[in-house]
Amino acid sequence: MWVIKSAACEEKKATFFYYSRTRSGDIPKRLLKDFSGYLTTDAYVGYEKVENIKRNLCWSHVRRKMIESIPLDSSGKEIPGSKGAIGREYINLLFQLEEERKDFTNEDRKAGRQMASKAVLDVFWKWIEETSSLYTTNEKLTTALGYAKNQKKYLETFLEDGRLAISNNYCETRIRPFATARRAWLFADTEKGAFTNAVLYTLVETAKENHLNIYQYLDYLLEKMPNTDYQNHPELLDAYLPWSEQLPKECKKSN
Repeated sequence: MWVIKSAACEEKKATFFYYSRTRSGDIPKRLLKDFSGYLTTDAYVGYEKVENIKRNLCWSHVRRKMIESIPLDSSGKEIPGSKGAIGREYINLLFQLEEERKDFTNEDRKAGRQMASKAVLDVFWKWIEETSSLYTTNEKLTTALGYAKNQKKYLETFLEDGRLAISNNYCETRIRPFATARRAWLFADTEKGAFTNAVLYTLVETAKENHLNIYQYLDYLLEKMPNTDYQNHPELLDAYLPWSEQLPKECKKSN
């Protein structure tokens, strides 16, 4: 299940779910063929096939790998002083700086990143190089260091534009309800069922983002759209989109 999310800075809020049988990079290439701009993702190499985009990689994934490399004692607590914990702290500092700038304008956020975040990154990359040169039996640490080192180019993309997020968490919060519910129904019986599932999650998650009463919104669509000739006149669908000002009052969330 592929999920595409509009950026936090966008006026229109939307989440799009799409089912495919494969994880081939040809899928995002086709889905994003008319898009140009920045694309925030994990490090999956398949996104390299998407044209007219610049990749912006997620720092949460780097932090996750650092955390996985931290050795634990017999009671499951972290053993102090590990290299993974040091790497995590550098990344936590990047997130702390972002939190401090959350109410900044895009230009001011960019300027702050060019100074403070860049300084943290310079020290972090030096630490990565020095730590990578040391011998270790911790294979997870080696993996975490290699992951960060190999993705350095795209992990620094966020410095270029104040609109960019430093993680893909904004999108992953929309994926979570699907991932959680999937445990209950395990799998779709047919491809058509999986496609329909994607349509429903698209409607529900986008309705949430636009502060709609989900039940009332879906009820409205089912009542009104069958009597609309949207197949021959797709422009008629504009009135039914979750951000449409033409939606009736009962579709809006009261609180």
